[in-house]
Amino acid sequence: MIYIIMGVSGSGKSSLGALLSQKLGWPLHEGDNFHPPENIEKMARGEPLTDQDRVPWLLKLHEVIESERCSGCDALVVCSALKRLYRQILLYGPEALNSPSGSDEDTLPPTSPDVYFLFLHGDYDLLYQRMVARRGHYMKADLLRSQFDVLEPPLDEENVLPLDIRRSMPDMAMEVERHVISLKSSSMP
Repeated sequence: MIYIIMGVSGSGKSSLGALLSQKLGWPLHEGDNFHPPENIEKMARGEPLTDQDRVPWLLKLHEVIESERCSGCDALVVCSALKRLYRQILLYGPEALNSPSGSDEDTLPPTSPDVYFLFLHGDYDLLYQRMVARRGHYMKADLLRSQFDVLEPPLDEENVLPLDIRRSMPDMAMEVERHVISLKSSSMP
């Protein structure tokens, strides 16, 4: 089982990932660590990433997800995954880019049965305040608007568990733990 923790910057993806990794004992793959240096430099300059910038990064994360799935291990992946296409790339890799009609909806299923998205969502002003307050991160608060502009919230058929960021981290982690337990108990023979 793979949980992809997604949302715009400042939503608490990395913090929730670290807490869940500790509680569940699952490995955590921090998406920021897979960005090519050019992407980090671009964001540090205050320039939003384009789809073209994101594709190599998403393909690297797809390889991580596939490696964990093939090994049969449970894992957590932190990745903004703002658009449906990005989530399809995470799930299906290059196949998501090779859709004959240019639309993934015609050829690819919405998600894999063993991959779940945890969608951390919240109000722009709250997220902006969080980003202004954090130190040492290359992603500038001024880029938050560009993320909201491209955000396509996941649909129910994408195996999504929405989490409101106004809740506490322990409360959100507890809900995810209940979700994991429910899924694992329902898949037992």
